[in-house]
Amino acid sequence: MNLTRRDFLELLSVVGVGIATDPISAVAKVNKLTYDDLMSFRPVGKASIVFTTDTHGHMKPLYFREPANLVGPKNLAGTPGFIAGYEFLKFYGLKPDTLDCYFDTNVHFIELAHKYGIMGGVSHIARIIKDIVHERGKDNTLILDNGDTLATSAITLFTKGKSMIDWMNLVGYDLLVGHWDFTLGKEELLKRIKEFKGEFISQNIQDEFGELPFKPYVVKEIGGVKIGIVGNSFPYTPISNPAKFVEGWTFGINMDSMQKYVNELRDKHKVDVVILQSHDGLPLDIALTKYVHGIDIIISGHTHDITPKVLRYNNTYVVVAGSHGKFVGRIDLKASKGKLQDISFKLIPVATNVIKPDEDSEKLLKEVFAPYEEKLNTKIGTTSSLIYKRDTFYSTFDELANDAIMDYYHGIDIVFSPGYRWGATLLPGQDITINDVYDFTAITYPNVYVFKLKGSQIRSLLEDMADNVFNPNPIYQQGGDMPRLPKNVYYEIKDKMNQKARDFK
Repeated sequence: MNLTRRDFLELLSVVGVGIATDPISAVAKVNKLTYDDLMSFRPVGKASIVFTTDTHGHMKPLYFREPANLVGPKNLAGTPGFIAGYEFLKFYGLKPDTLDCYFDTNVHFIELAHKYGIMGGVSHIARIIKDIVHERGKDNTLILDNGDTLATSAITLFTKGKSMIDWMNLVGYDLLVGHWDFTLGKEELLKRIKEFKGEFISQNIQDEFGELPFKPYVVKEIGGVKIGIVGNSFPYTPISNPAKFVEGWTFGINMDSMQKYVNELRDKHKVDVVILQSHDGLPLDIALTKYVHGIDIIISGHTHDITPKVLRYNNTYVVVAGSHGKFVGRIDLKASKGKLQDISFKLIPVATNVIKPDEDSEKLLKEVFAPYEEKLNTKIGTTSSLIYKRDTFYSTFDELANDAIMDYYHGIDIVFSPGYRWGATLLPGQDITINDVYDFTAITYPNVYVFKLKGSQIRSLLEDMADNVFNPNPIYQQGGDMPRLPKNVYYEIKDKMNQKARDFK
């Protein structure tokens, strides 16, 4: 089904030819891992929230390695959002060489990739969500997606996001917020939102008349619990992406209006639980708990962080479900009379090789990929090392991309490659297809610009970008990692601004 040739041969060597005819049972036997293990959960009350985030339009399974480091300002070092590798395992009490280690960190990634296989894929996400809905009941379940969903893959680029909307409708998603989704452009995004059977909510977007183009919140009653959900799309969208895509709309964190809507949900609608469905990023959402009161749970997105255990700050629970379709989050609630009484939380790893795919989703995949399958499956090379994107300063993909650009444009001395967080991972010895290239490059503004710059201008650009990435106040961190530069450029980050930092720990 989804085993690579390498995985298949490894299974043969470990468990014998007989059981390798069923990849799912074979992987389960090798790793003593079952679907029931993935789905095990302590249910609470009758209400369940199921959520995904930052799939970046990746509808088929892939590999995605977490960063080897997450460098941040000194005042935030060692806190969620700025921990990786062994430090991450220690912080959350996880063991090396386990499925958690494989999904949550870069530790022993290549070895564990061969052991556990590929990750994610909408057919496998759908299986998990449908089984939770079947267990809890549709009237007792809400399905949320926190954005970066309709763009940045080959299939979403070709279908302008419609492939993902069709799948979300198939599964029954209820609510959506956004960020990279806006790079479809207003006209296309509004078409997709109109086609969406759920609702797009965002309290922090205004039009040129100061009106809200989307609902700021919704009230839903599930499992006997009245829940108010406030939406927040990425507040720096016109800065992190070309402003032309959202012309006429202004964005922001908008804490005052967020507090107003939280109060309105409490006082007017008498909800039992208030949830912020956010694409702010984990550090910013943690900081918000100091300023906006009355939010019970923040379901975060944007920074691709993983919270194996629920975090709590200033009486607010904070969770986030990674990226690239690697996790489905589940929260069970028990609440009454305006008070959250109990919560149970788990990130369910989408370990593709031990999850039987949802048949309806598989049928949809065949339909949407059919016109592009031959092109996307075209082999163009083979990897000799690990190709990855995510890291604070450097990635092997960006080195490859920068070398290619410098080779194509003769006379170029320096290339700035954008430090966005999305992009799949390719293992050593893996075939490279056209689809793999799109996994790293599928944006709606792929232009390469050539400029003449002075050294002082280059320094100014780097300082401005560093302020976005390493600002000690999460409220001013505008997203992404540092731009990637070729090997002939060296620079040093000094944490001078940290002397005036407010303590957000």
